[in-house]
Amino acid sequence: MLKQERHAFIMRQLNLHNKVLSNTLSSSMHVSEDTVRRDLQELSEEGRLIKVHGGALSLSFNDAHFSSEKFYSPKSKRIIAEKAVKLIQNGMFVLTSGGTTIVEIAKCLPPQLKATFITGSIPAAIEYMAHPHIDVIIIGDKILKDSKITAGAEAISKVKQINANLCFLGINAIDIEHGVTENDWDVAQVKKEMVATSEKVVCVTISEKLNTYQPLQTCSIGQINYLITELEPDNKILQPYKKQGIIII
Repeated sequence: MLKQERHAFIMRQLNLHNKVLSNTLSSSMHVSEDTVRRDLQELSEEGRLIKVHGGALSLSFNDAHFSSEKFYSPKSKRIIAEKAVKLIQNGMFVLTSGGTTIVEIAKCLPPQLKATFITGSIPAAIEYMAHPHIDVIIIGDKILKDSKITAGAEAISKVKQINANLCFLGINAIDIEHGVTENDWDVAQVKKEMVATSEKVVCVTISEKLNTYQPLQTCSIGQINYLITELEPDNKILQPYKKQGIIII
């Protein structure tokens, strides 16, 4: 694989999953980790990603306020957000994970909505705080600087105490066989508890993440109630998920 092809592959993986690991890239591209590290360094120097120990992050994670201008596929995420907010009713307790699509949902909440949002995502919490009628509960514990979300034993313990009406999951990858999957152990553990403690689970994702998977499972297909993408519900690629009993929006 030529360097230009490697760079294009790295950026596509980063746009889809927000975070890439050097060892995974090495395996996928069939090159050494030294080659991957050099590629990441070059892309970092070009200002295209944030190089961190063991991999790289999307530029979306450069500050606490996620800027829509830095989002990958912002128009699609806006469509998803506008669909998602229609599920939220006054008085609900809503549990949300992190991710740029979740932040977009926070920005789309109607001003008259009165609900309680519970999250470990710092950027999402900032958006909720700006809403006139939203009560905000932060899930505690350490903050993962890479993804700007809380994780750890205390966060998991707090989530277990919650009985949420809805859980919105910003997801890394999803397919029929593996369900919803992640590439970060700490994030995956918190999301597992979010799924377990919620009445309804809503997965929100751009369609490019469909039929992909990562090493760590968050939940099985059978645990998902709703799937929201930018596509029309009758799109062919969504039908296998509909056959699993998931409501497609």
